[in-house]
Amino acid sequence: MRTDDLIDSLARNLEPVEPRRGPRAFALALLLSASLAIVLMLWLLGPNPQLRAALGLPMFWVKFGFGLVLALIALFIVLRLARPGVPAGALRLAPLGPLLALWLLALVALASAAPGERLALIFGATWAQCPVNITILALPVLAAGLIALRTMAPTQLVAAGAAAGLLAGGTGTAVYALHCPEFAAPFLAVWYVLGTLVPVVIGALAGPRLLRW
Repeated sequence: MRTDDLIDSLARNLEPVEPRRGPRAFALALLLSASLAIVLMLWLLGPNPQLRAALGLPMFWVKFGFGLVLALIALFIVLRLARPGVPAGALRLAPLGPLLALWLLALVALASAAPGERLALIFGATWAQCPVNITILALPVLAAGLIALRTMAPTQLVAAGAAAGLLAGGTGTAVYALHCPEFAAPFLAVWYVLGTLVPVVIGALAGPRLLRW
């Protein structure tokens, strides 16, 4: 068989792929996994007993918004990296915005506090549990994100995995904020950030193995 004939036979029954199928699958996976993260939080941890009062505190919205904004930024990055050969571009620097804003708040809080109060502002009462709980809540979103990416065609596998991890970490952080009793900016700047970065590392390591096609 000639090469031209072989190509014609392979292409004869091909059907066009709907360009929005991948993003729709990703959106569905994200919706289901984020719902599972909320269920996990309610089952394993429970909501903050003072949540209703906390909703009136600016720092509640800072910690919830930190995770939510990171997740939204990561979603745009993931959808770009899901297409072959498409770089994240300037979007790759966007996560630095909420990070720097939170660190600036933390520095202001530490500078305003008495020296003897600064360690308490950093460690709070739940520092040991915080990153672990955020990671646990992020895992369903990370798994769903990697599975959804396999239905697309990413070529930058480390970056795509890391972006899926950031999406998961941001979502897990926002969900954990509904339970967390801590409100000090220095605490959030250390332990929330650490909890958010763990899924990023996991995603970056898993990407080359799980997203290869």
